[in-house]
Amino acid sequence: MKGWGWLALLLGALLVTAWARRSQDLHCGACRALVDELEWEIAQVDPKKTIQMGSFRINPDGSQSVVEVPYARSEAHLTELLEEVCDRMKEYGEQIDPSTHRKNYVRVVGRNGESSELDLQGIRIDSDISGTLKFACESIVEEYEDELIEFFSREADNVKDKLCSKRTDLCDHALHISHDEL
Repeated sequence: MKGWGWLALLLGALLVTAWARRSQDLHCGACRALVDELEWEIAQVDPKKTIQMGSFRINPDGSQSVVEVPYARSEAHLTELLEEVCDRMKEYGEQIDPSTHRKNYVRVVGRNGESSELDLQGIRIDSDISGTLKFACESIVEEYEDELIEFFSREADNVKDKLCSKRTDLCDHALHISHDEL
């Protein structure tokens, strides 16, 4: 009977490891998809569009402390985007990387609402995947809202790596190199 206890312990450890890896793949994929969606949305805004920020109270000298900032990266716009961005997770499918056997999440619907030009071979698309990805996205937005606004309020290079790997530790950088980084 002693051997069965070790076997049960080993199986339990393997299941916990598999669940943790699956959870990390999901949260990393959600973070990377979230970054892609936010970057795309920001790029769609006219760079000349501005919003007034600051105090609208009148100072004793009759002036106001109001400045105009680019709307695309304003806190108001970013907050608005964060409220709706996770709904776009329904436009993603799940793909297993053949070399690492890790899950990746890829956009399967074009930005204009049409089917993507991607080869959808090997990509699983169903409501369970999109629902789980959306829930993971919402969890990330809730937990890291301040970091997301901080990162996207100014232009930066390699936001996926900086935010998803280094700042939030949602991705294991060595295992989640995107195709655009290759």
